[in-house]
This record gives sequence, C-alpha cells and structure tokens, in this order.
Amino acid sequence: MNWDQYWPPIRLSLQVSLLSSVLVVVIGLGTACWMSRRTFRGKTILETAFMLPLVLPPTVIGFLLLVLFGRRSWAGRLIEAIFGNPIVFTWWAAVVAAVTVAFPLVYQTIKVGLSSVDRDLEDAGRSIGASEWQVFRYITLPLIYPSFLSAYILGFARSLGEFGATLMIAGNIPGKTQTIPTAIYVAVDTGNASMAWAWTCSIIVISFCMLMLTRRGG
Repeated sequence: MNWDQYWPPIRLSLQVSLLSSVLVVVIGLGTACWMSRRTFRGKTILETAFMLPLVLPPTVIGFLLLVLFGRRSWAGRLIEAIFGNPIVFTWWAAVVAAVTVAFPLVYQTIKVGLSSVDRDLEDAGRSIGASEWQVFRYITLPLIYPSFLSAYILGFARSLGEFGATLMIAGNIPGKTQTIPTAIYVAVDTGNASMAWAWTCSIIVISFCMLMLTRRGG
C-alpha cells in the first residue's frame, strides 16, 4: 500500500471536520438559542428550511452552494475580492459543504437540549442580578452540556462522511481537496481495492470512536 497516497485524505478530512464541527456547533447553538426564545409568523417554515439539507440529495446541496459561492455570484466575487482567490475548489469549500450538511443535526440536537431546560432556574438567576450571558454561561450551558457534546460529535462525524456536496463545490484534487469519501470513490472506480479498504477502515474507526464519545457524553 502506498502510504504517501494514504495519508493526505486522512489529514484533510480531519482538518475539515475539526474546523467545520466547531463552526457548525457555534452557528447551531446561536440559532437554536434565538429560535427557542421567539415566536413569530413563519417560524415553522424557517425551521423546515433549516432541516432541508437533511433530506435533499447531497448533489443538490452541492449545486446550490456552487451557485451561491461561484465566481458569478456576489458572494463569490466578494470572497475573491477579500482573499484574492475564489473559494470554490479549495478545502475551504469542503468546510462550507460540511457545515451545511451537518447543521440540521447540530441544530436539532441542541434545540432538544434547550427545550428540557427549566426556565424557572434561568429566571431565578436573572432575579438575583445575573446578566443574560451569566445565565447562559452558568445555568443554561451546564444543563444542556450532554446535548451540546452530542451535537458537536454528530457534527464532526457528519462532516467526516460528507461526499456529494463536497465533490460538487470542492472537487477531488489529490492533496488539496480530496477527502476520505472522495478518495474511496476514486479508489473503487480505478480498481484500487487495497486503498479503498484502507480508507474505509479508517473512516469506520474514526466514526465509531466519535459515536462512542456521544454515548459516554449522554
């Protein structure tokens, strides 16, 4: 087995998953906190839209991201103007894809945790002069910690396994945007069974360990 060929997708997948899981858990936590404390017209429609990446084909998500961040879009032109390079077909595009597909899992997990928080405990904190940040930091966050940990690990695992959307927006450039799932696809397509098995075993082991952490955290 070619070890020089084996390691780059592993490193890139872990790099993408670590960054995207942090980003998506921050976005998911902020969104869940904001949504859980507000009632407004169209809330159900908005929450349904949040869940769409969970059911849409990954290629559809990838296509929409490609349109949204492509060089012809205002977002794509803005990113290129700021950083000097387009985001499409870079490892940052893989991060964007991973955040998008992982968001529904993270959001829903944190939302369930927030729904179990006793509001009387939060109100008691406010009654003794605690600020909203102090209430969140010392009351809400410790109470939802198991859900928060589960959300992070599920986000990491979902990011690690992302394939379709990543292939559409980031491509499959060896050493640059090739993650474990895309590397497995190419290995199978070219008949390189040994490398396909090596990467498959690797992603199974990593995912199993992350899910075990979820069970321990719960």
